[in-house]
Amino acid sequence: MADIGGGFGIGIGVRPYAELTFDSEGDVDRVTQGAVSRMEATDLLVFAHGWNSDRSTATRLYDRFFAPFEGLVGSGVRLGYVGVVWPAMRFSDEPIPDFDAPGVLAEPGLGSALDPLTRRALGEFWPERRAELDRVAELLAEQPDSAAAFIEFGALVRELAGVDAVPAAVAPAVPAIFTDDVLEVCRALSVALVRAGAPGTPGTPGTPGAAAAAGPDGPGLTVGGGLRGLWGGAKELLRQATYYKMKKRAGVVGERGLGPVLAQLAAVRPALRFHLIGHSFGARVVSFSLRAVPDRARYVKSVTLLQGAFSHYAFADRLPHDKGNGGALRGLHHRVDGPVVACHSAHDSALKVFYPLASRMAGDSAGLLGFDERWGAIGHDGVQAVPGAPRLSLDTALREGVPTAGCVSVDAGSVVRRGGAPSGAHSDICHEELARVVVAAGRMGR
Repeated sequence: MADIGGGFGIGIGVRPYAELTFDSEGDVDRVTQGAVSRMEATDLLVFAHGWNSDRSTATRLYDRFFAPFEGLVGSGVRLGYVGVVWPAMRFSDEPIPDFDAPGVLAEPGLGSALDPLTRRALGEFWPERRAELDRVAELLAEQPDSAAAFIEFGALVRELAGVDAVPAAVAPAVPAIFTDDVLEVCRALSVALVRAGAPGTPGTPGTPGAAAAAGPDGPGLTVGGGLRGLWGGAKELLRQATYYKMKKRAGVVGERGLGPVLAQLAAVRPALRFHLIGHSFGARVVSFSLRAVPDRARYVKSVTLLQGAFSHYAFADRLPHDKGNGGALRGLHHRVDGPVVACHSAHDSALKVFYPLASRMAGDSAGLLGFDERWGAIGHDGVQAVPGAPRLSLDTALREGVPTAGCVSVDAGSVVRRGGAPSGAHSDICHEELARVVVAAGRMGR
């Protein structure tokens, strides 16, 4: 948590450091905004955390990621460090490499049940939904072998996700994961957990019931144990509901919160250079902040996206599967006076396996188990459908640098490779090599 008055954070090893805090509607805490505006720096590193964070985890992330920068930049660069804090949540059974000491994560053997830390986090995330969350937790703990129980669970999750309140005119934008038959959804998610290697999941090698879960088309394509075997998928559906809410929230915080705050600061300090960094849905936060950058403004000098949890077509002028439309951020990379660098890794199970399931739209003919590249994430395979956007290995980017403008994809799988199920390497981002990518993108090197 930031010591705003002092301008740097408790436990943060770099300075000057301050936090920008936003609520779910994108409104900024004015005290934190004032702390950032008073920072003495030539360049501000502005980092937005992703979904797998509570406030303390976000602060530790910023401390770890920012640590190498002072030794990497040139003598004419005076860095200021800004941590963006916005309302996300964490399931405590998702490990973060090097962050979680033994005993911090949920105890093994809980299966589909919610551990106390996750239940508390859900209550903070949905404070007005205590009764619904109590019932969800009860169902996950009891695992009834009943279709009616799954139907009830699916209805509760829809309420939590807020999809029942979506106007009919925009209902097709609701992912099929919330609209299709709940038993089929939970079956698909159970199979996805097997693919991601989640411990305790029927079908995972070495797990009881693995043989029963191996169908004729390969391991995990039929989940054993009757309907009870689908409650792991039901828990994943609840997790996806939090992702769905955070995905929408990240766009709001970026466009209505972070973007205007940076524009105001740039207006009063025109010489200040901004370098935006985002992890996971935080990559969505910083990318959507570009919507608030005025035309011909040149204060955003680089954007680095680490395992970004949004569409790989976001910056495309035309979608390959829908030539009449472009991505949600089409053309916005031109508002950056420098490159937009998307670091991606094939070891990220969250984006490789689960993101496409959560993003696929209702009515998709491929169905929940079919693969369709239109639903891929930028943190899985980089920028797609932007002509001329180069694709580099991490070694090449560090050896030769990155382009000075436009979109570029950097395969960071050589370092972003550690992490347990279900998210894989999604949070394995605290590496000096990635800090060096930020420095190269921002032209801040020695």
